[in-house]
Amino acid sequence: MKRLFVAALAAVSLATAVHAQSNDPGPLDTRAGKLQFAHDGRDFTVLLDREVLDRFAANTLAHFDDVSSANDTLTRMLVQTDSGPVLYDFRRRPPQVQRVGVRMTVKRVFWQGDEVVMQGSQGWFRFQRGVLTKLQSSTTTYH
Repeated sequence: MKRLFVAALAAVSLATAVHAQSNDPGPLDTRAGKLQFAHDGRDFTVLLDREVLDRFAANTLAHFDDVSSANDTLTRMLVQTDSGPVLYDFRRRPPQVQRVGVRMTVKRVFWQGDEVVMQGSQGWFRFQRGVLTKLQSSTTTYH
């Protein structure tokens, strides 16, 4: 348990690609176009260039963004919903929508290659290629 804590602490303190939570409804520039969140009662509709990309239920909007340093556009986004996080990958055409499939509250997100490492209410998890894995003690440093 102590090793897991040390690994998590190292990841948090050394990570440069951690992104703070945002509630910006947009429009936001992505590699695939302009992204906008429209709030309708208890649901949100995700619009990409005014076309519906997705819908989800949530009381408030909360998302973590992976921003390309080359042109300041979003490449990926992890959105907190009532049924758990949803990953939007704007690097693909059409953009890919992947539901994590586990209800959790996300506190921090690290972007590393094709994986998303997140600290949730039940610990640390990796989401990669549609598979959620609970992380154990590791020597991997996320940045």
